[in-house]
Amino acid sequence: MPITGPDRACLEAEARAARPGLPVVLVAAVALVDIDGRVLLARRPEGKAMAGLWEFPGGKVAAGETPEAALIRELKEELDIDITASCLAPLTFASHAYDDFHLLMPLFACRVWKGTPAALEGQALKWVRPFDMGGYEMPPADTPLVALLQDLI
Repeated sequence: MPITGPDRACLEAEARAARPGLPVVLVAAVALVDIDGRVLLARRPEGKAMAGLWEFPGGKVAAGETPEAALIRELKEELDIDITASCLAPLTFASHAYDDFHLLMPLFACRVWKGTPAALEGQALKWVRPFDMGGYEMPPADTPLVALLQDLI
């Protein structure tokens, strides 16, 4: 199919990215995939930024910490599950400029963990088939990752 002009979403993304000086925040996220091919989504609890939106579990990478180590720590703290770095497969990443920071978020896939995910921080959890994820309102950085997951999982 011939390209007839710039896509509006691409132009908006370019305009956001062209804002130098924003601090970069590194956050690691994971698509936990169960035996039925469903992915775990967590709903941000009230009182947090972007409350009510669904996201991939994970969290901020601390200074001197690798994204894999951050996920191991965050998934234990937030979901009470144990994973190892060898069970994390890098998939893709998101790069998104919010109003006051630029988010860089590697997304990993994980199919093996110990324990049953439990919501330890007041978030709702839901196992969702990749093709149903479009029905869940997600943060702008997470949204483009859904199409890739639908192709790969």
